[in-house]
Amino acid sequence: MANVTEAALPAVVLDLDGTLVDSEPNYFEAGRALLEEHGVPGFTWADHERYIGVSTHETLADWRRRYGLSAALDTLVAELDDRYLALARAHTPVFEQMTLLVERLHRAGVPMAVASGSSGSAITAVLAATGLDGLVGPAVSAEEVPRGKPAPDVFLEAARRLGAAPVDCVVIEDAEPGVAAALAARMRCVAVPSVPVAPDDPVFSAAGLLFPEGQASFRAAETYDWIMRVPAV
Repeated sequence: MANVTEAALPAVVLDLDGTLVDSEPNYFEAGRALLEEHGVPGFTWADHERYIGVSTHETLADWRRRYGLSAALDTLVAELDDRYLALARAHTPVFEQMTLLVERLHRAGVPMAVASGSSGSAITAVLAATGLDGLVGPAVSAEEVPRGKPAPDVFLEAARRLGAAPVDCVVIEDAEPGVAAALAARMRCVAVPSVPVAPDDPVFSAAGLLFPEGQASFRAAETYDWIMRVPAV
């Protein structure tokens, strides 16, 4: 095991949906209602789980192919955003231990950014509604980069906006595409799976710190201590 040393502050890049906030139920309901309106009933939570961690744009592009939707992609994105934002503004819970972690990192002066597959408008609305916008810095949407997760683009752009080298960044993620994107960006990763996984899961086990039971087992103090230790080069 590598030795660890105290070093300059790292930078932290946080996924939003399913990581900072419990927004997946809102996305599920927004998507279910949209598909039903377009003549596709019966969309289930199991169907929704297939798209956790996938950008809104890529999700709807797949729905157009999979379900034969005739509406333009931009129209579908706008419709889903409208439905989601109405739900998100009414109620978006923030995970308690994540709140404690973000508050502690903020007090310590650790630079933070949000990098998400959601639209920019959705990210802004959720951060404002939850008060997280006063604790984290820049927010990057997958709309702003060439490729969504599992490509590293959104995390690399977040690092650029923070003025941090990727090797000095720690990503916190709940989904397989996000963990893969963090590793592709050569960033350390804390994985908090939205669906519990086995400790030897081939994707999640590659993260530097894994909480296999997800938010139920996530602990802010343990994560803070891990983030603030930097492997010696």
